[in-house]
Amino acid sequence: MNSTNRTVVVTGIGATTPLGGDAASTWEGLLAGRSGVSKLEQDWAAELPVRIAGQIAVEPGEVIPRPQARKLDRSAQFALIAAKEAWADAGYTAKAGEDTSVDPNRLGAVIASGIGGVTTLLDQHDVLKEKGVRRVSPHTVPMLMPNSPAANVGIELGARAGVHTPVSACASGAEAIGYAIEMIRTGRADVVVAGGTEAAIHPLPIVAFGNMMAMSKNNDDPQGASRPYDANRNGFVLGEGAGVIVLESEEHAKARGAEIYAEAVGQGISADAHHITQPEPSGNGIAAALQHLLDTTDLKPAEIVHVNAHATSTPQGDVAEIKALRKTFGDDVDHMAIASTKSMTGHLLGGAGGVETVATVLALKNRIAPPTINIENLDPEVDADIIRDEARALPEGRIAALNDSFGFGGHNVVLAFRSV
Repeated sequence: MNSTNRTVVVTGIGATTPLGGDAASTWEGLLAGRSGVSKLEQDWAAELPVRIAGQIAVEPGEVIPRPQARKLDRSAQFALIAAKEAWADAGYTAKAGEDTSVDPNRLGAVIASGIGGVTTLLDQHDVLKEKGVRRVSPHTVPMLMPNSPAANVGIELGARAGVHTPVSACASGAEAIGYAIEMIRTGRADVVVAGGTEAAIHPLPIVAFGNMMAMSKNNDDPQGASRPYDANRNGFVLGEGAGVIVLESEEHAKARGAEIYAEAVGQGISADAHHITQPEPSGNGIAAALQHLLDTTDLKPAEIVHVNAHATSTPQGDVAEIKALRKTFGDDVDHMAIASTKSMTGHLLGGAGGVETVATVLALKNRIAPPTINIENLDPEVDADIIRDEARALPEGRIAALNDSFGFGGHNVVLAFRSV
């Protein structure tokens, strides 16, 4: 089990997003070019400068039994829903050990969150101030911990090989998947459930992001507010949800006759060391992550036909990513069909890498890539082939796709997947 060069594959997917309560409905919404962004109707939103968000399509209370839900932060609820879907989709019928096709000591879980249990923390602080010390929930600390989603998924599925929570802002979900790939490749585990989750639709994060001038204030047009690559983009739209995949060593998956969605080729990681919130404008940091991916895998630029871009709809970030792709791949970028699914889901922060990995894997599996919506005037600095308005067929043969994720602090993570 100490091999350091095992092939890693994807065998299960799960999601709960602003477009649907599972991976299938989310994928359907993405291909249709449907926006999941809506007006915030809650009383607390009435006076906020930003009153729109990508709110979850199916409330977790409709899926998780109430006694269990009361002990989980919303972020952990999302993660559990997506993980259980991915687990079942991979063909597992019970937790590890009870399902004898997976050894619990060879099963890991890596579920990330950029912010963690922020709604629990803020809500319970309100309870303390308004109702007193005796009314604060005894479950508060286990709920607000950033590792709560990973821990609860690990407990639910019986994962004993290691349960981890990378925290790298909006790159967290992608870093979790990259970490999971390495757990399998280096022999620590045979199977790892990995992804990201976030639940931060709350007055304080919204006001804080808004005061940073990072979010769109296009309250009159919620569905048109997230507009990556458009010349008039004015910030991201906050979303919530989770995306989780099941990764396995190829030999483990084949031994149990599992359906394989795609090969998980590897990851590229770097840091900008530039600014706490702004990307390095030339794209050099992102380019270093892309080059790390090429240097540590057998991926060839000619194989890459699709990029699920980070592209959040911020003026600097969208362009820096395109510059990095050009620096690394040169003319090969011309055959890469690029899309930002955040135009439809909003930006799920630590959950983005998980949900967008699900979309990337399904694009390879189904040979079709979702579009970027809301581009009325393409920014002239965006020197690339952007899929606009309608989904696009991907070529036959052996093809690969990237999922890019970048976060506050200068964290850069690129994941690569290949068709099987």
